[in-house]
Amino acid sequence: MHQPPSTSRRTFLQESACSLAAWPWAGLLHGTVTADSSTTQDPTPVKVIASENGLDATRHAYKLLLQGADTLDAAVAAVTLVEDDPNDTSVGYGGLPNEDGVVELDAAVMHGPTHRAGAVAALRNIRHAAQVARLVMEQTDHQLLVGEGALRFAIAQGFKEENLLTEKARKIWLYWRQTRGPSDDWLPPPLDKVDPEVRQYFERHTGTVHVACLNAAGEVSCVTSTSGLAFKIAGRVGDSPIVGAGLYADGQVGSCGSTGRGEANLAGLGSFLAVELMRGGASPLEAGLEVLRRVVKQTPARLLDEEGRPRFDLKYFLLAKDGRHAGVSMWLPARYAVTDANGSRLEEAAGLYHRPPKQ
Repeated sequence: MHQPPSTSRRTFLQESACSLAAWPWAGLLHGTVTADSSTTQDPTPVKVIASENGLDATRHAYKLLLQGADTLDAAVAAVTLVEDDPNDTSVGYGGLPNEDGVVELDAAVMHGPTHRAGAVAALRNIRHAAQVARLVMEQTDHQLLVGEGALRFAIAQGFKEENLLTEKARKIWLYWRQTRGPSDDWLPPPLDKVDPEVRQYFERHTGTVHVACLNAAGEVSCVTSTSGLAFKIAGRVGDSPIVGAGLYADGQVGSCGSTGRGEANLAGLGSFLAVELMRGGASPLEAGLEVLRRVVKQTPARLLDEEGRPRFDLKYFLLAKDGRHAGVSMWLPARYAVTDANGSRLEEAAGLYHRPPKQ
């Protein structure tokens, strides 16, 4: 498997001391807030957080940080582990395809110390989308490459094309295609011919991996990678590769990344907003919950249930440069991954609504 050369160590230009004026914070939040153990500053700030599917990835990134790796190098290496996992149908090799049965990947990286970013979208046939996104940041004068252009760039960089559609993902896609409705010419197979693993995919799945890394110097970087909404229209791009939406990092404040319904996050640039709320004095927990509340207010009626709650899920993962962190979710229960001096674990996220218990 091709592995591009690691990021060369370079002297980064010192960031400007200018920052936005403090946000008027008082009165923004309302309602009950769940207890957040992460609001206490961690005396040992080296920390990695991730979406729930990134637990092993956080362990790997943490080891790299302790060895002196750059925060972005560690985050990309961590995400690569998930992109390589054929059992994770939300990202990389084995990700669920678009409606035509073709896997299209989106990814973005952001280096907090230099405020630089790179991204790719609708990338086909290249498994390590996050590595390509980093090269867009490092070796082009652009921030986002898409489709055929992104593929050509990856090939020029030495990445090899491969079929990303695993047999598991193909069976799931085929079952979706066969059961779309009575007006379609495809007929559903007999249930006894359907793989039991496939039957669980009755709903269209969203899925993504987000990893954020903090080192002992207080530097933070983050990466988001995804195969996007399952069975999407070919060429659909969600929030993941859009800087400010799928992720955002500011060296003076911290970072935020998202998973879930990208369309709900794009219009409000939720990750950028969360970091700016933290800049204004909000804790990671407060900032994440406030962004979720704003999403609810902006959700069209067709996507709300009879009680005015979104029918979709959306999660944010927030990491402040002092080590405080939080995961928030539109719907609970939900968890996110953390590795720090206290070990590796899944922590409970805070949220707005609780799903009814399964019968």
